[in-house]
Amino acid sequence: MTAAMQPSFADLDPVVTTSLWSHLFTVGGVLLAVFALARLLGERRQPANTVAWLLAIVLVPYFGVPLFLLIGGRKIKRLAARKRRLRLTLPASRTKRATEATLANPTAQTIATNGAGEPLGGNEVRLLTSGQDTYFELERQILAARHTIHIATFILARDPVGRRIVNLLARRAREGVRVRLQLDALGCFFSSRSFVNPIRDAGGEVARFLPVLPLSSAGSANLRNHRKIAVFDHHTALVGGHNLAREYLGPHPWRKRWTDLGAVISGPAATLLDEVFLADWSFASGQSLESLHKSLAAAVAIPLAVNPSAASDIQVVASGPDVTGDPLYEGILSMIQEATHNIWLVTPYFIPDEVILRTLVVKARAGRAVTLILPASSNHPLADYARRPYLRQLVRAGARVLAYEPRMLHAKAVLVDDRIGLIGSANVDMRSLFVNFEIGVVMHSQSDVQALRAWVGELARECRPITLAKLKRRRFPANLAEDLSRLFAPLL
Repeated sequence: MTAAMQPSFADLDPVVTTSLWSHLFTVGGVLLAVFALARLLGERRQPANTVAWLLAIVLVPYFGVPLFLLIGGRKIKRLAARKRRLRLTLPASRTKRATEATLANPTAQTIATNGAGEPLGGNEVRLLTSGQDTYFELERQILAARHTIHIATFILARDPVGRRIVNLLARRAREGVRVRLQLDALGCFFSSRSFVNPIRDAGGEVARFLPVLPLSSAGSANLRNHRKIAVFDHHTALVGGHNLAREYLGPHPWRKRWTDLGAVISGPAATLLDEVFLADWSFASGQSLESLHKSLAAAVAIPLAVNPSAASDIQVVASGPDVTGDPLYEGILSMIQEATHNIWLVTPYFIPDEVILRTLVVKARAGRAVTLILPASSNHPLADYARRPYLRQLVRAGARVLAYEPRMLHAKAVLVDDRIGLIGSANVDMRSLFVNFEIGVVMHSQSDVQALRAWVGELARECRPITLAKLKRRRFPANLAEDLSRLFAPLL
């Protein structure tokens, strides 16, 4: 038979052709599912997260397999290799040793040996407890900066507040200040291009962290930079939960503004926060970290003098794929385990892993005063459904769960025994603790912890208790929504 006489694929019966394509798609789908399962089981994950992905891949493969391949990555080796590991250390000339009591604290040691730096002394800390205070502090620092302005945010909104901040940064760039603005590519999907052109046109720089389209690498869409850091002249920093949007901060009161928490820090801890920013900036912009340090040294005249009167011991805790372990997660776990009197947790979303949940339950049963403060209703109804089974277990164990009613609560804080506190960008959920790039600061000094305790007390006075009766199972379809939310909670 000649080549001209041989039947081609197009000559086959349409039914046969359809069957062949269907067979090829099935075989390809099975191979992708096997690959996804092999990758899933080969990674170090929380058991609940593994089970959730396993169910999604097996039960709904046409949805679960591509979703896992797209966003299922955690500590992605290729990305981690490209992004330099954080080394949170400073030369001795630019630091002040924390007190011996702080250095001996079990939580401080747990964090330091798990990928973060040691506590540093010589800092000044002031909490920012309102959106207006935070905005005015941010504006004041932007206008006062002499050399550098480094800002990283998860959300920059195309609203009056976002536009005002962009214009302020553009103004300072025109005046010769080195302005660098880092935006998470997903959180700032609609504001990271032409909206920030005034900064670029004025000579400032804007970098997008892990662009979603096109994907930097398989799984990179799942790795978001949730850190909120602003550092001025390498020595003063703002850190916390505030994004750059009207919901979080602004120059005028607004009844719908969320309740959030941050801090302004000056001293060596602020310099370390700038080191976190520079490492992220190097990865997002492609500029070498060495060249960034050289330009910074020339501009700011490093080394900086340590203020001898500043007395706060602060420990900077970065968490994410650029950190070897999970210092933020293990730090929170250590704080809870070390509690002898009381535990306060403030978080907008409560989807803990089994270890944190069981530790809180055990502490409550042992007579410790465990208090969890949540928004009465968050901006994510699915997360509200998913939290209900966890809350039932805590309330049954004797913990107190409080619902904050005035508005959305976006603050994140952990306070233990009125002696150690943590604030930052991370929620008590598995995405924040195990996937995202996050930042936190642990406060070890009594004055700072007492300020946090006063704020938590004010927050509690605006809450109502959530009783077991209010958490009881509901009728269909609410029960179904809760069950499905719980099933896939580890993926949220």
